[in-house]
Amino acid sequence: MFKPLALAAAIFIIPAAVSAQNAPAAQGGALSGAATGAVGGAIVGGPIGAAVGGVGGAVVGAIIGDNTPKFQTYVVQQRRPSYTYAEPVVVGGVLPSNGIEYYAVPREYGETNYQYTVINNRTVLVDPATRRVVQVIQ
Repeated sequence: MFKPLALAAAIFIIPAAVSAQNAPAAQGGALSGAATGAVGGAIVGGPIGAAVGGVGGAVVGAIIGDNTPKFQTYVVQQRRPSYTYAEPVVVGGVLPSNGIEYYAVPREYGETNYQYTVINNRTVLVDPATRRVVQVIQ
């Protein structure tokens, strides 16, 4: 059952995230990260997931942000294997601890507290302590 706070989060966070996708690029990666996180969080966890995903996405967008294209090139050059995963891979989702190898994010690309892997041919950043997806790079 929805609680008033959850409903309020859905009403205010998701529209803000959607409008952030149309924000000028000069405003940085935080807005696009918030939008991606909120939408992904809503898919995984409903209104509360949108609120948590939006905040988490904003943090990741600000950290990886402009380095995303260079980081994606780095990952391709590393020729990491792509793991097949039947579940949706979205921000806020949790990946399994077994059967997937995770790699350190080099310091030159931003936050080194995250790891990455390749799932279904997409680069995925995860929190190594929880294996929670913090960014999916297309």
